[in-house]
Amino acid sequence: VQLQASGGGLVQPGGSLRLSCVASGLNLAYYAVGWFRQAPGKEREGIASISSGDRGKYYADSVKGRFTISRDDASKTVYLQMNNLEPEDTAVYYCAADISYYTDFERLATKNYDYWGQGTQVTVSS
Repeated sequence: VQLQASGGGLVQPGGSLRLSCVASGLNLAYYAVGWFRQAPGKEREGIASISSGDRGKYYADSVKGRFTISRDDASKTVYLQMNNLEPEDTAVYYCAADISYYTDFERLATKNYDYWGQGTQVTVSS
């Protein structure tokens, strides 16, 4: 099983980026996927999740209204559209997948994911 996150980069405040997470070695359609981020000196935090079958999406308050998670199971890809980026969004972003059932809130906990991608750096700076 492999998750490949990409799409990070340097962007000015107020700008946008779209991250992609491509899965291989599993049938992504059966898995919930979460996006997490870790800033220097801080713990990894869950920011968005999407259930299998696209039945539900959940966002942390810090990104609600600015970030949108979506999935395309045919291409085994989950996206994170990030708009109106702020310097506080600077972090390494990770995607993760898990097949077990959890509530939407529990889906933002790192301990509830079995498979992780390698991370992609997002830097928001002028």
